[in-house]
Amino acid sequence: MKETGKVYLVGAGPGDAGLLTRKGYELLMQADVVCYDSLVGDSILAMIPERARLINVGKRSSNHTMPQEKMNVLLLEEAQKGNTVVRLKGGDPFLFGRGGEELELLADNGVPFEVVPGITSSIAVPAYNGIPVTHRDFTSSLHIITGHKRAGQKLDLNFDALVRVDGTLVFLMGVAALHDICEGLMGAGMDTQMPAAILQKGTTAGQKRIVATVATIEEEVERQGIETPAIIVVGKVCALADRFAWYEKLPLAGTKVLVTRPRDRRSTLSEKLRAKGAEVLEIPSIETVPAEDLSLLDDAIAHMELYQWIAFTSPYGVRVFFDRMNEKNMDIRRLYGVSVAAIGEGTKAELRNRGVIADLVPEIYDGQSLGAAIAKAAKEGDRILLPRAKIGNRAILDELSAFAVDDLPIYETVYRNETILDETALFENGEISCAVFTSTSTVDAFAAANPSLDMSKVRAMCIGKQTEEAARRYSMQTETAQKATIDSLVALVESIFAE
Repeated sequence: MKETGKVYLVGAGPGDAGLLTRKGYELLMQADVVCYDSLVGDSILAMIPERARLINVGKRSSNHTMPQEKMNVLLLEEAQKGNTVVRLKGGDPFLFGRGGEELELLADNGVPFEVVPGITSSIAVPAYNGIPVTHRDFTSSLHIITGHKRAGQKLDLNFDALVRVDGTLVFLMGVAALHDICEGLMGAGMDTQMPAAILQKGTTAGQKRIVATVATIEEEVERQGIETPAIIVVGKVCALADRFAWYEKLPLAGTKVLVTRPRDRRSTLSEKLRAKGAEVLEIPSIETVPAEDLSLLDDAIAHMELYQWIAFTSPYGVRVFFDRMNEKNMDIRRLYGVSVAAIGEGTKAELRNRGVIADLVPEIYDGQSLGAAIAKAAKEGDRILLPRAKIGNRAILDELSAFAVDDLPIYETVYRNETILDETALFENGEISCAVFTSTSTVDAFAAANPSLDMSKVRAMCIGKQTEEAARRYSMQTETAQKATIDSLVALVESIFAE
């Protein structure tokens, strides 16, 4: 009989992927089953690995994909099958998240579980809007209240007590009850000039803030408009919002960027974009894998004395080459007397990690420029080893036509279409500002994954000319970085969207 699994109630935080706890992330990477709700941020959903089975249980106000009782039974049944189950909940599992209810059936049946607290929107969202929920000069208490009410019923809260405590009041799930909340507070004696704020989609690209008073906030919401999810904050600290606002001052705040990348590669690009305030959806669109047959590479490594040059066109090519050398019990002494060329800074850095300093890096980081630079530096009769992708661009070969080139396919790219996000809908709805592409293969993979998308709606930020040409073939709107580097690509996005 299969051993009983375990359930983890994990708080995903308010939306920003950077606010997911480290433990929560580690559990997502290990999960067999992930039951997620509608308040989990897109950037976090994009992290969930392909191996996990995903179950959307909804759980947004007035729109429950799965009733709570069925949710409780689902967790029990999946754990009893021996699965590691992550119940991924927006915010914190125990703050109006009904986490306690989900544990009752597990406890009754002896199923092991753990709770991983999450950063609650009641504190994080005000913080991202410059509102400290407590401040010694204004208030020393914080009160978190559910503003949820059943359709057709009046909000049942003790407004007299809430006014008497004279603290900051945070109402979650209260947008539909905004009128009742303001009316109840003023009816209980709250000063009509008390500052109040409604905060939309905090910590994400959709963040928006309206600050007024309890007497005028409803009118301002009517005038300016607000979308859910949103929270309501009432208290003197709301007056500090404009003075303490910081998130919206980041150059890419309000920008939602889709970054395509190989599955096996950590994205420095995403980190740099997030540091500038962008909400990043990191979609592993391709996977790079070693070629099944590496016998030609083995033969080349065994006879390196035949070559005067070896040219690497990607960091992954460097990895495959040197890993294969290690497997064959060889080291970098095999490269004695061979000049080494790298297509760009990333490949150069990977070579350095392997103890090799590149002899040549072209000024423009593409295959044609690399070929031209080698052709200029090489001597007549030199033989060149080119270990690269199975389907490689011919531009480098055209530039090296006067030399003997051994073009070895040592890895290939496999397309992946595993994200639970509806990328097509996100672009069609105008939610994504741009897609960032670092290779022609990521462009092709994106197009293959979204066959029904009108590609003319995609603003493509491209790392180089070849990538731009690939995007233009699909009729995307293209912009290209000045240099084929990550920093230049980030600078391009910032120059276009930082306003």
